[in-house]
Amino acid sequence: MVLTRRWAAFLLVAGGWNWLIWPRFAKAIWDDPRAWNDGAPTSFLIVHAVLIVTALVIGTVIAVLGVKGLRKTRKPRLDEAGLSR
Repeated sequence: MVLTRRWAAFLLVAGGWNWLIWPRFAKAIWDDPRAWNDGAPTSFLIVHAVLIVTALVIGTVIAVLGVKGLRKTRKPRLDEAGLSR
């Protein structure tokens, strides 16, 4: 499969977006009174923690694919192509 630079950049941005949004959501869930019952985590917190971790893992995989795609589609420099300047 061939990945264009545009799609690779999109994947990188999408992965970065996950890392921008989900930690803020995690903080909001952590501070939510429904997350704790006398100091013990509730199912509300556990379910959202699983959701957040899953989203961050998927975001990381997407970003890594974007970086790999950008590296493979970059134009070789003159010295990398074996040509002298």
